[in-house]
Amino acid sequence: MTGIPAERVSEDEASRLRSLRDHLARRVVGQQEAVERIARTIRRSRAGLQDENRPIGVFLFVGPTGVGKTLLAKEVSKWLFDEHRGLIRIDMSEYAEKHNVARLIGPPPGYVGYGEGGQLTEAVRRQPYAVVLLDEIEKAHPEVFNTLLQLFDEGRLTDGSGRTVDFRNTILIMTSNVGSREVARKPLRVGYATPSKGAAPDTAPDGEYRRALERVFAPEFLNRIDDIVIFRTLDAGDVVRIIDLELQGLFTRTGRLGYKIKVTEGAKRRLASMGYEARYGVRSLRRTLAEQVEEPLSTLILDGKLRTGDTVVVESDRSRGIRLRVDRPAA
Repeated sequence: MTGIPAERVSEDEASRLRSLRDHLARRVVGQQEAVERIARTIRRSRAGLQDENRPIGVFLFVGPTGVGKTLLAKEVSKWLFDEHRGLIRIDMSEYAEKHNVARLIGPPPGYVGYGEGGQLTEAVRRQPYAVVLLDEIEKAHPEVFNTLLQLFDEGRLTDGSGRTVDFRNTILIMTSNVGSREVARKPLRVGYATPSKGAAPDTAPDGEYRRALERVFAPEFLNRIDDIVIFRTLDAGDVVRIIDLELQGLFTRTGRLGYKIKVTEGAKRRLASMGYEARYGVRSLRRTLAEQVEEPLSTLILDGKLRTGDTVVVESDRSRGIRLRVDRPAA
């Protein structure tokens, strides 16, 4: 079994591919360049123009934490396979020591675990059509990079048991925070930015990121990567759009309970200013939504203060920040 849904082969592929960029952009906010680049690679592969002896694409996603690097990998996997089962995620901080490299491709003969397969090679052998996410690649031992060079060049790896594993139908995405601290220390504001309307994306940090990458990775490693994609920090509009996306799940859950939720635009802006920190990205925003909206809402539910059909209005409050008000339909 390849793991590719059968309907993916029979439906109008051209139409789906034309809409890929827009689909990803709806889910990954504020990263138009990253979305466009990976969409182009997938379209090129599906059109039959990709080098058949290499993976579909090899990407290095670079940028601050919490701006969508991992999310984009998940959304690509979901688009290709209808669910996240097509995502193989490996935390590369577990491979910081040289002796751990064998775990990636499997121990050689004579070593404990021989024949069991490696974490990477065995996963791809079982699921040859997948998005492979190598998280925090900069934390891996240099010997790991040497192993990956063969994969980038030839589209295959030989595991510890001597079996050749085919990676030609995978998309490899590596993520890294290299350079983000250096960029954050620059006078240029790269955190919660508010660019003027119509302003072009800021490209000043690009050189800083690339210099940082050159200090960490060897030239032969960087040269074999199809695309180094620099993720931007989020501006005020991006954060409000992310709040809208996060609230959709809450709307669905409360709807099943018989309640409605309405969040005013002022409340969204207040939540954005309260919850977004550049050093944590949108992860801190989710905590703020939980503290300011979900926890007070759960209290209303558990205290029996809500009835079926009630609408909970989330609004901005000068003294408390965020306030929940219950609107009850007329009897």
